[in-house]
Amino acid sequence: MKHMKLVPVLLLTAFIAMAFAVKKQKPVFYIIGDSTVKNGDGTGKNNQMGWGTVIAPYFDSTKIVVSNHAIGGRSSRTFITEGRWKKVLETLKKGDYVIIQFGHNDASPLDDTARARGTIRGIGADSMQTYNPIRKMKEVVYSYGWYMRQYVKETKAKRAIPIICSLVPRNNWKDGKVVRSDSSYALWARQIAAEEGAYFIELNELVAAKYDAMGAAAVKNFFPADNTHTNLPGAELNASIVAAELKRIQPGKLKRYLK
Repeated sequence: MKHMKLVPVLLLTAFIAMAFAVKKQKPVFYIIGDSTVKNGDGTGKNNQMGWGTVIAPYFDSTKIVVSNHAIGGRSSRTFITEGRWKKVLETLKKGDYVIIQFGHNDASPLDDTARARGTIRGIGADSMQTYNPIRKMKEVVYSYGWYMRQYVKETKAKRAIPIICSLVPRNNWKDGKVVRSDSSYALWARQIAAEEGAYFIELNELVAAKYDAMGAAAVKNFFPADNTHTNLPGAELNASIVAAELKRIQPGKLKRYLK
């Protein structure tokens, strides 16, 4: 009989302990994107690294977890169709953050036999049915803006906070200045953020302006293998700009988690 009376007490104690554990769970800063966000470890033959790999030191690890899910070769489309976004959603919770940067690979063909990762240009409701030779199935492909909207809407549905970044610029120059994507992917990223009520970092322009000030000869040192992927110093520069903008725009309660 004594044991029977103890059962409710033990259950209540367990419930309180579980509730306390949930309450103390740290928020997570999720990063999703392509190889300019995560690509290698900055060593080896190509010496490449994305900014998401080196941004963690700007956060207080005792208060927040930085989780970089970006992966090379992906577009706003394939990060979803490969199930990578679904894995993020499975653990995404109220009070978390998702920073999103896609665009470089969205300009690829829709149905090439190598990767089939392209999206329809723009932010409209356009769609096209095609055969995906990688997945070996028919697939309806949408616009870049359609996929970016999905990230924002589904992040908000989880009561988490979406932050869109325009894509980092390539090491391409014209008339002494870095070529911007201000009439394409950078513009479309900004438009989606405005339409869907997401925070926005104009990373394309901010990094390009920094490159302009440094000059082409100095910036070339950031790109040892090609004109898209930075090395460690280049990644650190980009990460510092992202961190500074996060402090400036102050999404949610993120300021309290930044150093």
